[in-house]
Amino acid sequence: QVQLVESGGGLVQPGGSLRLSCAASGSIFSINTMGWYRQAPGKQRELVAAITSGGNTNYADSVKGRFTISRDNGKNTVYLQMSSLKPEDAAVYFCNAAVMSFGQSSYKQYWGRGTQVTVSS
Repeated sequence: QVQLVESGGGLVQPGGSLRLSCAASGSIFSINTMGWYRQAPGKQRELVAAITSGGNTNYADSVKGRFTISRDNGKNTVYLQMSSLKPEDAAVYFCNAAVMSFGQSSYKQYWGRGTQVTVSS
């Protein structure tokens, strides 16, 4: 099977920075798009940023210019560098990846368990 594990969440003051990491492990032949989603209390889960295997990126308008998504294909890891954090950025952040396992010929979507980001003074 495939597992995604996030790390780097925590408490930060408004205007501060935080870097999230998500490492994929298990039966991995290839990983296509990877991304970060977030969900605040009482709200729907929303896409924050995504990155293709070739490095093309897409961001939610609310985080453009403040967040940067990147990946290390050799480590099967995706990162989210968050700067100039605002209280409205507080949420549980989830990692997502489309993974093709050994012996298969199609991609499946996998999700991490989430990591809490709190922005408060």
